Amino acid sequence: MAAERLPAQQTMHYLSTRGHSAKPQFSEILLGGLAPDGGLYLPSAYPKISAAELDAWRGLSYASLAFQVLRRFATDIPEAELDRLSSKTYTGDVYCNARPGEDAALITPLRTLEHAGAQSLLLQALSNGPTLAFKDMAMQLLGNLFEFALAREGAELNIFGATSGDTGSAAEYAMRGKRGIRVFMLSPYQKMSAFQTAQMFSLQDPNIFNIAVKGVFDDCQDMVKAVSNDLEFKVRQKIGTVNSINWARVVAQVTYYFKGYLAATTASDQLVSFTVPSGNFGNVCAGHIARMMGLPIHKLVVATNENDVLHEFFQTGVYRVRKSAETFHTSSPSMDISKASNFERFIYDLLEGDAERVRDLFLKVDRQGGFDLSGKPGSDGDEFSRVSRFGFVSGKSMHEDRIRTIREVDASHGLVVDPHTADGIKVAREHIESGIPMIVLETALPAKFNETIREALGRDAERPRGFENIEALPQRFDVMAPEVAAIKRYIAERTGL
Repeated sequence: MAAERLPAQQTMHYLSTRGHSAKPQFSEILLGGLAPDGGLYLPSAYPKISAAELDAWRGLSYASLAFQVLRRFATDIPEAELDRLSSKTYTGDVYCNARPGEDAALITPLRTLEHAGAQSLLLQALSNGPTLAFKDMAMQLLGNLFEFALAREGAELNIFGATSGDTGSAAEYAMRGKRGIRVFMLSPYQKMSAFQTAQMFSLQDPNIFNIAVKGVFDDCQDMVKAVSNDLEFKVRQKIGTVNSINWARVVAQVTYYFKGYLAATTASDQLVSFTVPSGNFGNVCAGHIARMMGLPIHKLVVATNENDVLHEFFQTGVYRVRKSAETFHTSSPSMDISKASNFERFIYDLLEGDAERVRDLFLKVDRQGGFDLSGKPGSDGDEFSRVSRFGFVSGKSMHEDRIRTIREVDASHGLVVDPHTADGIKVAREHIESGIPMIVLETALPAKFNETIREALGRDAERPRGFENIEALPQRFDVMAPEVAAIKRYIAERTGL
């Protein structure tokens, strides 16, 4: 469908979850992260997709579907450019690491794991991109959007982000060689898998800077937020972000919920549920947005590991952030997060757009470590009673659960899944319902977590071509304490700004 023949979209403006008065458009928030008041950006209203539109999308390629979703949010970018960027991003050449039997051209193919009577459990492949993780689904588009925006403005950008394992490599592979872009990526020192570490630290591109922080992911994320909140430094150093607080990245992930739904159904009056392994709430937040747009999602199942802050909230209404010393280092390390950076977006919707209360609650998180919406005496509110309206439920998976699930899926289906996906499968089974397909979102290919695969199966995970000896490559990185002043000096010294 040619972009110029489509009906015009209403101009989309964005607001801050904490009430900042400016109402920017997509391009104005594309390169940044936090709003000036420390809040996160959301659209002023969610665009609605009708049942007729949804059915009309069934025959679209992934790239065309991505364009249809993106044009609802990026109304200040010419549609011809959005169409071109989507087509450039979502190709079988970019997402070429499909498993045997999967069609790479589908980009996110579905696989049936279990089918018994009216119950079906499906796996949506999201890890066929260049770094073998679902983060590539958004990051590859983000890299192309950034390059387009910077070229249009004759500008440059210093990306500053944090990763618990997969965001970093996805960002670096998407941005390496891009004109006008440098990447400064924080990661927790010695807390990623050997494969994840090698993917990032082996890059020798001069525009890529890896900093290993002596701490946990939340220490890294706190540094990113502190720098983002220093508006003078942020402007002077031309700081942008690719973490999931970046709205463009979240909205890029919305597309695969639509694609998974369309692949699992035959008519727009059918329901599906999604289970999403989650630590930072970015991936499942995209599902929440898709549901708010009208996608017929029955349940959004949040699957956590031992770091169960989100599970605790969806069970009790209490959001209680853990300190670094209380954050477990687990065998699903990309979910070793105790402060969910995207959670504020959902809380804004849960509180029906009360920005003042959102600001107060998240200031309380910073000062006291959490808030309580259970409605019990002394709590901060009773909005937990509304959670079911948004379809959210949750579950928790432990090390022994993911090891057992990896073994079961391998034995039953001849399929090896990574430990985060195993967490998702374990929790999905607890919430599956008759007549409603349950789609588990794949997190990564198992090669990225070979230590756990070897423990579970007694053999190495199969590696896609080109990744056979990645751990043996020379590595380039710097080690740093979690000190904001130090990282500011580090960035300034390397940008000359």
